[in-house]
Amino acid sequence: MAEPQPSNVQEGASTPPAPLPTGTAEDRKAAAALSSLDAPSEDTDSPAKKEVDTKALGEAMKQLSVAKGGGEKRKAVKIEAGDVALLVSELELPKLKATELLRAHDGNALEAIRSFIAPAFSSVALRT
Repeated sequence: MAEPQPSNVQEGASTPPAPLPTGTAEDRKAAAALSSLDAPSEDTDSPAKKEVDTKALGEAMKQLSVAKGGGEKRKAVKIEAGDVALLVSELELPKLKATELLRAHDGNALEAIRSFIAPAFSSVALRT
């Protein structure tokens, strides 16, 4: 027995129809932008369009650098390999996350562990 077909399927169509747009407005905008990349342009990229694209690219790059924090510098902290290994094995963290946690606490493994555990057990007082 044949399966029932959706109403938007046309007999003889070589490609399946595009799915109906769902999701948020941002998702629809992103999908429209991606589909416009694949579509051939009707005009041959006039200089005015290139200038607009260059301006848009420049603004996007500025926004990106502002959102990134403007290249904040990390303080130079000596991180011991043993401390990283301790956090990786005991807290089951990736090496990068363990290193960042140690760097945030000036290389102090005990403080790094406390700060990692403290949010989970905020109602329990930790002994120092």
